[in-house]
Amino acid sequence: MTMTPAEADKILSANFAPWVLDLGLTVEVVGEDRAVLLLPWSQRLAREGGGLSGQALMAAADTATVIAVCAARGGFVPMTTVQQSTSFQRAVTGADVRIEAVLTKLGRRMAFADIVLSDADSGALAARASTVYAILG
Repeated sequence: MTMTPAEADKILSANFAPWVLDLGLTVEVVGEDRAVLLLPWSQRLAREGGGLSGQALMAAADTATVIAVCAARGGFVPMTTVQQSTSFQRAVTGADVRIEAVLTKLGRRMAFADIVLSDADSGALAARASTVYAILG
């Protein structure tokens, strides 16, 4: 059974801290090994100079990974971040960000993902991340 974006949005709203929900993330696509989320532009998340903050982008990448694991597992499972590495390529100013998390390996107790963050208007690469998760349940 494939998870729908609406089901994934419910996982997001039921299991994440209020400050993560304040990012305004929405799930656009879920698949057997991936999730695509949208981070809407907000001046609140911008830093001096108008670029979207790295902290917001990293939180979005982290969240997209959780949704991808949940989609692959068929529902929410407790998990925790073990490692995240992010390389920023260019600033995003005044545009939404599309976050695509693709699972590269999903085991019983560990999950690995590569994440691409891009300007939703132009498609230009903003950042790349990789994550490792411990699955607790």
